[in-house]
Amino acid sequence: MWFKKKIQAKPDEKLVLPEGIWIKCESCGEILYRSELEKNLWICPKCNFHFQITSHDYIALLLDDGLLEELDPDIEPADPLDFPEYKRKLKTAQQNSKLKEGLLYGNAKIGGIAVVFATMDFAFMGGSMGSVVGEKVARAIRFARKDKKPLIILSTSGGARMQEGIFSLMQLSKTSAELALLAKENVPYISILTHPTMAGVMASYSSLGDIIIAEPGALIGFTGPRVIEQTIGEKLPPGFQRSEFMLEHGMIDLLVSRKDLRNTLIKILKIICKVT
Repeated sequence: MWFKKKIQAKPDEKLVLPEGIWIKCESCGEILYRSELEKNLWICPKCNFHFQITSHDYIALLLDDGLLEELDPDIEPADPLDFPEYKRKLKTAQQNSKLKEGLLYGNAKIGGIAVVFATMDFAFMGGSMGSVVGEKVARAIRFARKDKKPLIILSTSGGARMQEGIFSLMQLSKTSAELALLAKENVPYISILTHPTMAGVMASYSSLGDIIIAEPGALIGFTGPRVIEQTIGEKLPPGFQRSEFMLEHGMIDLLVSRKDLRNTLIKILKIICKVT
């Protein structure tokens, strides 16, 4: 009888796995094989949690031929308050993410239908909204209003960027005002919420879509559950501020898996654009 050879580690020798092969799901704790997770569009096969992916991943996933005709690609954030270490952090974020800022926008097609598409990227300083992110959102809205194209904004953000202070907070009212003008022109706006979409971004343009779609398991709200519990001195309901909870309580319209997101957008666009 033949037996497989057993390999026994030495007592003082630790088994070392190549870095990045395995990833732990932050929702259920399952240890997942990275290559299988990639094939599954970064969705946990056990609990259906949707991991964060990049703006370029969403562009490839949602847009026809994965093409975005990017507008204003060279706008970069400044340091209006001379905030300590902010310039260095911006440079690091740009190097690590290969982005000038945390949002891309431009002209695209989905299912052959022309749209203005904008997508945030959590890899750039936690998707925080500074003055440039807010300005790009405002410009995307204006382009959609001018060209009468449906607007789609995909959000992921920890909120306003504290290093820019009031310059960041101004973007809440600016983007909301631009969306009010868009609504007057009856140009449709679809907002897509991914994990997480929080604070100033959720308190402005992300929550103002004519149709609001969220990915499963996404954390959505103004402030985190732990902060709320500490403030009110009470325990929150299970699943509070997750997209499933938000759907149940009427805060979003659709809960859509990443695998179905493109087809769902095509169906919606055909209805609102009256395309057969």
